[in-house]
Amino acid sequence: MWPGREWGARPRGSLRTAGAAPSACVSALDLALGVLLLRLAVKEWRGRPRGDEEVTLPKWMRTVDSFTPVKALALGTALSAVNPKNLLLSIAAASAIARTDDSAGAQAVALAVYVVLGAIGPGAPLVLYFALKERSQHILDGLKLWMERHNTAIMAVICLLFAAKLVGSAISDLSSG
Repeated sequence: MWPGREWGARPRGSLRTAGAAPSACVSALDLALGVLLLRLAVKEWRGRPRGDEEVTLPKWMRTVDSFTPVKALALGTALSAVNPKNLLLSIAAASAIARTDDSAGAQAVALAVYVVLGAIGPGAPLVLYFALKERSQHILDGLKLWMERHNTAIMAVICLLFAAKLVGSAISDLSSG
């Protein structure tokens, strides 16, 4: 404990102090991340299939249906770890979480919400499969086709939401500093 400070208070020189705006460096990083996400959102949106245009999947995605559960788990883990979009979104989420509150409890809640929301996409088909067994096949096939068709639009919207949050917070912080 530092003299004259309460437990949990941050020392001078830390990136944030209670109730203070983030440093200009943190705000500039948020602005840069927001701009990158905005560029990615535009790229994804422009690359989406239009009308009856056929969706072209990479070769590895066409072979996923024949994977064993272990191979699918390994591929999913690898893709989650090295996908630049996932990395950028996770950095953006970490930045947004760091801005929530100085308390570790509030940040843990925000992280838990992020993880739960992130797990809904891959988790919902898994729950359907185990809950409905053979009856889930028709639902999951339809979901797969819809997601293949609209994947770029989904990613564009997610990137746009994170970009708006980061850019808005950065501009607000930089203009008030």
